[in-house]
Amino acid sequence: MRTLYLDAFSGISGDMFLGAMLDLGLDFEALKQELKKLPVAGYELTQERLAKSSIYGTSFDVVIAGGKDHGFVETHHHAGHTVDAGHHHHDARHLSDILALIDASELSPVVIKQAKAIFTEIAQAEATVHQMPLAEVHFHEVGALDSIVDIVGCCVALELMKIDQLIASPLTDGSGFINVAHGQMPVPVPAVMQMRVDSQVPIKQRLDIQTELITPTGMGLVKTLVSEFGPLPTEATPTKIGYGFGKRDTGGFNALRAILFEKKN
Repeated sequence: MRTLYLDAFSGISGDMFLGAMLDLGLDFEALKQELKKLPVAGYELTQERLAKSSIYGTSFDVVIAGGKDHGFVETHHHAGHTVDAGHHHHDARHLSDILALIDASELSPVVIKQAKAIFTEIAQAEATVHQMPLAEVHFHEVGALDSIVDIVGCCVALELMKIDQLIASPLTDGSGFINVAHGQMPVPVPAVMQMRVDSQVPIKQRLDIQTELITPTGMGLVKTLVSEFGPLPTEATPTKIGYGFGKRDTGGFNALRAILFEKKN
């Protein structure tokens, strides 16, 4: 029985989660090979082991040509680009298209099921926030690609590391506002706040940190896959600890600590 405990003292995002998994020993080449089973192109994965606050951990990123935008829901159509070869920008970004794209991959049934559930959870929150039917939710070109790789990557990581159970501490978010392409967003950002509705996910806010700590991808992952929240398990012994670094400057130690427990049945 392999249990992964997420100590989210500084929030959670997809790249923080994958950084922590790589720090625990996830095979980077195996992760890349699995993600190649997705019919998408135009991204590169990077990892770097470094020290922050004199603590070593791993920084992971999905690098996309043209950079990233915050959030990924479009509120209007505009002509232009493609998400990847063979998928026109206008067609490839609705939730149904993204779910079909994941279905069309050669990933395992468990990874496909988990990734679709996370994407659907996030899209439902965005649909409510933007007051549009779920079927009409469509994503920024970059946001869709970044999120597909992040979300599927997280599910692949859990499978490659043979994690049987995912549990977490209460999550921590910041406060204030962040600036995005469409203006300002309050923290917690609207999609994260919406995912708290009818949710058992406990979140505490740090008023001294004036930025986002929990991304929609991180919240979707936690809400969909974490089975319980609370303090560190006491019935098992930790075997390894990993740190995945966040990108935002919080003025403190911005990392997700992942602790692996193994209990013999």
